[in-house]
Amino acid sequence: MDQIEPTLKALRGSLDRRPEAAILSTCNRTEIYCAGQHNDLDHTLDWLARSGGVSTTLLRSHAYTLHDGHAARHAFRVASGLDSMVLGEAQILGQMKDAVRAADEAGALGTTLNQLFQRSFAVAKEVRTSTEIGAHSISMAAAAVRLAGQLFEDMGEIRVLFVGAGEMIELAATHFAAKNPKGIAIANRTLERGEKLAGRFGGEVMRLADLPSRLHEFDAVISSTASTLPIIGLGAVERALKARRHRPMFMLDLAVPRDIEPEVKALEDVYLYTVDDLASVVQTGQANRQAAVEQAEAIIDAGVQSFMHWMDQRGSVPLILQLNAQADEWRGAELARARKLLARGESVDAVLEALSRGLTQKMLHGAMAELHAGDGAARERASSAIQHFFLRKER
Repeated sequence: MDQIEPTLKALRGSLDRRPEAAILSTCNRTEIYCAGQHNDLDHTLDWLARSGGVSTTLLRSHAYTLHDGHAARHAFRVASGLDSMVLGEAQILGQMKDAVRAADEAGALGTTLNQLFQRSFAVAKEVRTSTEIGAHSISMAAAAVRLAGQLFEDMGEIRVLFVGAGEMIELAATHFAAKNPKGIAIANRTLERGEKLAGRFGGEVMRLADLPSRLHEFDAVISSTASTLPIIGLGAVERALKARRHRPMFMLDLAVPRDIEPEVKALEDVYLYTVDDLASVVQTGQANRQAAVEQAEAIIDAGVQSFMHWMDQRGSVPLILQLNAQADEWRGAELARARKLLARGESVDAVLEALSRGLTQKMLHGAMAELHAGDGAARERASSAIQHFFLRKER
């Protein structure tokens, strides 16, 4: 989260018009929301590719781009937990709110994105209160505990190692701690942050550098760091298994990119899972979930229509302001004229008659001029417009 502000400034600085922008980054997604011109999209992808040190072509093959109503629908679905690996999970909403707060503090939010996100939060609240979408979901952390419980008969007899000290590890540690394991340890690059988290759960803290020599002490290992390279290798796990005399190990890699070398999965006494594997744990109550999803999608549809209507109306705001200003000018002129007539002693009825006639003439002058000018086609268009705006009957 600390990197969001400078990253947003770099992104907006790379574009000519400095569009509104927000970045949502979680353990398994990175999304950029922008309110700008459509041709800003190519520049944004180029910037993201350069920032990540990959080619634009490679990034495009792994990225999705959405515009207008499709982008709004996606934001609403993300906030409501419909686009999460664990259907209906609530953690993403908090992460989205954090992303919006960071964008606002960075000065990157404007009217459009602020409306988009505030409506996203409102839709998410309605989905959670009006449907059972949340009743059929378990968080990724709860899914991890369930998986571990399938391997260990008594969770109170295991020692658990958490690698990292970020949000995902904090959430996982909370769920595992509820099972009262025999021991909890936090391995983190920064001891201070690790100590703070370990203190919450009565655990110990250790340096990442000590991890290979102590890996064998733990029955369950849950890892989620920001490392770009694996930090738990095949050799280290093989040595740990040997020291454990091949007692089974539960390992869960929640990081993207991976913290644990994929080859570890092939070891006979290791049960290694990734975020992708968690999906099978939460695929329960399919029929009930499908009904809840359909209800949620209907709520989202209504939210998207409302947002796009608001967007369309925004295009008319300058014209509405001009119309109001013109009407106020006419009204002011006729009132000034009426006051002069009253001051000269004219009767109130005569003054009111003149006031109404003057306003009417000013309002109809442009329409009358169009009916008497231009070619036949222009007069026909003017006639249709005048009938629509001035002669339609109120229902």
